[in-house]
Amino acid sequence: MERRSLLRAAVLGGSAAVFGGTLWRGAAYAAPAQPGTGPYGALGSPDANGIRLPSGFTSRVIARSGQTVSGTSYTWHNAPDGGACYTDGSGWIYVSNSEINPSGGASAVKFSSAGAITAAYRILSSTRQNCAGGKTPWNTWLSCEEVSLGYVYETDPWGVQAAVRRAAMGRFKHEAAAADPVRQVIYLTEDETNGRFYRFIPSTWGNLSSGTLQVMVAGSATSGSFTWADVPDPDGSPTATRSQVSGSKSFNGGEGCHYADDTVWFTTKGDNRVWQLNLTSNTYELAYDDSLVTSGTAPLTGVDNITGSSSGDLFVAEDGGNMEICVITPADVIAPFLRIDGQSGSEITGPAFSPDGTRLYFSSQRGTSGSSSGGITYEVKGPFRT
Repeated sequence: MERRSLLRAAVLGGSAAVFGGTLWRGAAYAAPAQPGTGPYGALGSPDANGIRLPSGFTSRVIARSGQTVSGTSYTWHNAPDGGACYTDGSGWIYVSNSEINPSGGASAVKFSSAGAITAAYRILSSTRQNCAGGKTPWNTWLSCEEVSLGYVYETDPWGVQAAVRRAAMGRFKHEAAAADPVRQVIYLTEDETNGRFYRFIPSTWGNLSSGTLQVMVAGSATSGSFTWADVPDPDGSPTATRSQVSGSKSFNGGEGCHYADDTVWFTTKGDNRVWQLNLTSNTYELAYDDSLVTSGTAPLTGVDNITGSSSGDLFVAEDGGNMEICVITPADVIAPFLRIDGQSGSEITGPAFSPDGTRLYFSSQRGTSGSSSGGITYEVKGPFRT
């Protein structure tokens, strides 16, 4: 689905304003929590799990940090973070990172065709602060270390094959990864206040053991054209990868990353923006910027992990804010999809859809306790748009 640019506009008293030919529909932004502002309608009262959902949706707890996953003997990890889903016969698997240092790593939960939990297990151990990552077209999970000179680890969601460190993908404060099967590259974000946006070109698509790391080169504006340049020393030593290429574009705290339909979106938490790269025209622009909201309350704050549905909707999780997952539709509407009450000391992480698109998985990283040992992983089921 082709997606129009969403922003470069401002809300003025609830009316739509046009900047540079881009329309931001003011009503959706001026009063984002009002009934009917999003495709799923208003949020209801908190359910038994403290989650406010639109009509027709239900939630359940899948796992809690430090406790055994229901029906298994496996103890769920602390600080659950980035995640993804994989088809497993007639069922599926949800993979989740652990953002603690030391230890970190990643775990998985396996579901039957009816959604019953059938197994849970570890797929990555002895790594550091595994934050986000990304799913590959060949059904592996790229788990990224959010530490200085961190690595990307390629892991097996089934837990059969041993995880492999992919040093060729660069050593920096990794956050998220998104695979582009058309151009046969992996996009990578960097969680630094002056981080960069990268792509990795494998020597052979499907094999990440070798290849070329490149960085995005562009001006300081919030829109324009861009190119790619090779990073001379992907190992980040003695010079950090973000400082090696003159003219590479700086981004304030790279977070989630999602690819679909010749477009890649990524978030920057430092300035609360969602960026959009059109890969056919090699141009970039803002898809969301809360600083342009001049009336009412910004609908999305603390942008973090991002994923997409088959309808073309983007789902963006908040780190803080109102503890919401917000939806950005192809029709340029931004509104809350869900909100977690009573967990203001946490953040929402790891949104990912089941293969059939009827269930959304995510975590509250620190839960009600505000501690990494209080993480809760949820499932929301309902009539998602297709």
